[in-house]
Amino acid sequence: GDDDAGPNTGGMGAYSPVPFVDDDVVATVLDEFVEPTLVELQKRDIDFRGTLYAGLMLTPDGPKLLEFNVRFGDPESQVVLPRLDTDLAELLLAAATGDLAAAPAPRFVADAAVCVVLASPGYPEAPRFGGRIDGLDAVAELPDVVVFHAGVAAADDGALVTAGGRVLNVVGRGATIAEARARAYDAAARISWPGVHHRTDIARDVG
Repeated sequence: GDDDAGPNTGGMGAYSPVPFVDDDVVATVLDEFVEPTLVELQKRDIDFRGTLYAGLMLTPDGPKLLEFNVRFGDPESQVVLPRLDTDLAELLLAAATGDLAAAPAPRFVADAAVCVVLASPGYPEAPRFGGRIDGLDAVAELPDVVVFHAGVAAADDGALVTAGGRVLNVVGRGATIAEARARAYDAAARISWPGVHHRTDIARDVG
């Protein structure tokens, strides 16, 4: 729920870039969490190739590591990857072949992205599925908006219906966080199914 009310979920929204994460924070994360993990993998003769996603929480005492996942974070990746100005396939191939040093360094555009997750009724405790999803065709015509499908299935008649707790990730892009947020929420308002709900405060207080 808004203002972090309610039970913990897998994530109800995200935004990028994060203005209060500076080079010092990034350096701390690399020094305290990423590099030691890579060193330990090498010590154990683990030839890891793929995505290693560090889930972090920023606290008054500095960053704290909550978890590692061997996949892209969701919905975090939905606001980071659209801003990537480097060929993702080239980076993934370099990782798979163990030749990242030869790949170009990732570059990101200056634009911002905001993601709003649309969820099924009852999520996260007891989500209810099968609601017919309307409005996707109209949203597909909007500029600088993309909708990522997560908990979606096709009904017998071909209509798209809800099939998971977190159903759709609606991402808006813009020159600023505020512009991207406006586009994301405008698009989210055009999509419906019985009981759809989402947070209304994603990136609300971001300068």
